[in-house]
Amino acid sequence: MVHLNYIGKMLITIGTVLIVVGVLMILFGKTGFPFGRLPGDIIIRKKNVVVYFPLVTSLILSVLISLILFLISKFK
Repeated sequence: MVHLNYIGKMLITIGTVLIVVGVLMILFGKTGFPFGRLPGDIIIRKKNVVVYFPLVTSLILSVLISLILFLISKFK
C-alpha cells in the first residue's frame, strides 16, 4: 500500500519541476532564445492549416528532464 507521505512528496517534486520549467520558459522567452524555433523543428504551412513538429526542441527537453531526474535520484 502506498503511503500518503510518499504521494505528497512526489506531488511536491513534480510541482517544483513544473515551476522551474515554467520560469525557464519565461526567461528564455525574454532573452530571445529560439527555443521552439530551433533548426530541425518542422513547420508545414498550407492555405488554412499550419502543422508544427518541434522535433529538436522535444529532444533537447527530453535530455534536460532526464538529466534533472537522474541527478535528483542520485542525491536521494
